[in-house]
Order: sequence, then C-alpha cells, then structure tokens
Amino acid sequence: MSRHRNPADHSVGPTASLRDVAMTIDRGAIGIALVLDDAGRVVDTVTDGDLRRAVLAGQPFDQPVSSLASRRTRSPYAQPITASVGLEASEIAALMAERKIRQLPLVDESGRVVDLVVVEDLTSRSELPVDAVVMAGGFGKRLGALTQRVPKPMLPLGDKPLLEHTIGSLRDAGIRRVHLTTHYRAEVIKEHFGAGDQLGVEISYVDEDQPLGTAGALGLLPIVGGPILVLNGDLVTRVDYRALLAFHQEQRAAMTVGVRQYEVKVPYGVVESEGALVRRVREKPTISLLVNAGIYLLEPEVVARVPAQTRLDMPELIQDAVNAGMRVASFPVLEYWLDIGQVADYARARDDYENAVEDP
Repeated sequence: MSRHRNPADHSVGPTASLRDVAMTIDRGAIGIALVLDDAGRVVDTVTDGDLRRAVLAGQPFDQPVSSLASRRTRSPYAQPITASVGLEASEIAALMAERKIRQLPLVDESGRVVDLVVVEDLTSRSELPVDAVVMAGGFGKRLGALTQRVPKPMLPLGDKPLLEHTIGSLRDAGIRRVHLTTHYRAEVIKEHFGAGDQLGVEISYVDEDQPLGTAGALGLLPIVGGPILVLNGDLVTRVDYRALLAFHQEQRAAMTVGVRQYEVKVPYGVVESEGALVRRVREKPTISLLVNAGIYLLEPEVVARVPAQTRLDMPELIQDAVNAGMRVASFPVLEYWLDIGQVADYARARDDYENAVEDP
C-alpha cells in the first residue's frame, strides 16, 4: 500500500453541485468524491453509485451535493467512514471488507484527510469474468471521406486508432478476451491487431458476410459461460466497467443497458393540461432524458435469443428481453462519453483528447 493520493484531487466543497461531484469522480478515476470542509475534514463521501442512483431517480445535476444527504438515513452508517492514517494495511483491508466499501479516507489526529485508499491498493487487480464484444463492422458513411480507406473504429485518436484506446481500457479493467465484429475493411483491423498479443489481450474476429445490425453478430459468437460486455465500436468513453458489472450483479439483471443523460431545451412555454383545464405553465423548460449509450452487459440467456445470420438491432433485443419478462436494468454512464457519429463528433473527440478536457 505504497501509493499516496492527494485528497485535493478527489474532493469538492460543501456547496458543490452534483455536476461538480460527477466531474471530480470522473477525473479522479477511483469512484468517489470527498466532500471536505475548509479545514479538510470529511463532511460526506459520494460514490459513483450514489450519483447513478440519483440519475435514475431523476435528480437534476445542478442541485447541491447536500441534496444527497438524505440517503444517510437509509444507510447503516450515519457518518462517513474514515480510518486513522496510522493503521496497518491488514487492518484497513479488514475494515473495508467489513463495511463493504471500495474507498477509505485516511485522517490525521485532527480529522483532516491526508490520504485515500482504494481496495485495489491492497489486493492484486483480478481479471473480470467477462468477455467483451466490440461492434467494429460499420461503414461510417456519415463521416464521409474520413472512412473511405479505414473503418470508423480505426480513425486516429492521438497516436493510435480509436479501437486501440477501447481495447486498452478493457484490458486495464481486467478483461482479457475481446471479440471484434468486422465487415467493412475488416483487413485493416485484423492487420493492426492480430491476435492481440501486443496489447495483452486475446482477440478473435467475428466476420459478418453481410451487415447484421447492432446486435445480429452476437448470434455468431462462440458459446461463452459468463456475461458478455457489448460496445459500439465508435465510442470514446472512460466508463468504469467494474462498476457496471457490480451494478449488473446487484440488480440480478439478465441485461444491463448503459444510458446517458441527455437534455433537450424547449424554446417555448410548455402548457400542462388536465383535460381542457390548464394546470401549469413551464417557460422554456429543459427536459432530461436517458438515452442509449451503446454499452450493454448481457447474460448468456439473452445472447441465446439472437438467431444466427439474422439482422437484429440492439433496441429490438432489449425489447425482446423485456417482453420475455427478463430483468433489464439501466446503468447511467456518468464518465466521459462521446459517440463519434458525425464529423463534428470526431473533431470534438480529437480536441478533447489533445487537451484532456473533462466531460461536463
């Protein structure tokens, strides 16, 4: 447990908004933000799970972090959990296991936070029991000349292709087996990645003789015994795949769909009526929706519902699972996320990468 973290990199003040908290969690990349007072003492701790539950409850991100305080009344621990900076690593590990927490602030004698431990500091990072499927067979026609010679997932982002960033993030999360579905200019992808040895993963290819939609290629997969993570090949994201799997298991879901908060600003006054009677007028409101983020976690029984060599899009598979009475959960993606569908999206991705811009 030799790694030291600067609490300032993972903290916000008591007046911060939920959006500030989300940005801090994304930037810190350990799934927690500390709410500290002026003296550096812990007022509250907010995990990525707390924020995801707030999104599902429809809580606006412009609200203050104090709006989450009521969740403490439903927790067995009324106060944030901390530990003395002098504890041995074995004692810290035992405390985290007992309280079932992934992160633990360490405080000095005055209660000021001086370090922050995550469970991975105490144990070796285990391999995730998940196969990943990256849908990389699309034409990318909306990108025009950019994809005349290379498939969209192979567009450069910095010094390597977008798809290599994706595979690297999967490897770093502990995923070792990656299936790439290919169709358009498949040879470009295969020549670049081969069997995946250089990236520390095992890559296999699922060739679509004809386009099978955003889910149809799953019907060509070899049989696997555990969950399958499916990603659109044109995503740039820092989503926490371990948190996604934990959420999926917590929900006992057959399928979990990554969702993203999307706001629509209505340029008119919205009149809400009950029959012929006006009950409320909202002037130019912002409507918040949850949209499909192109990230899915599927149990084998859902994959088994995909017929071989049949075109199928993921929304159809989602609805089929719902209609069959399966548990389908939605997982809010709070981390950086960008769908490269058009030229302007690709330009933004390159700009964000070059300037390390945080996702608001």
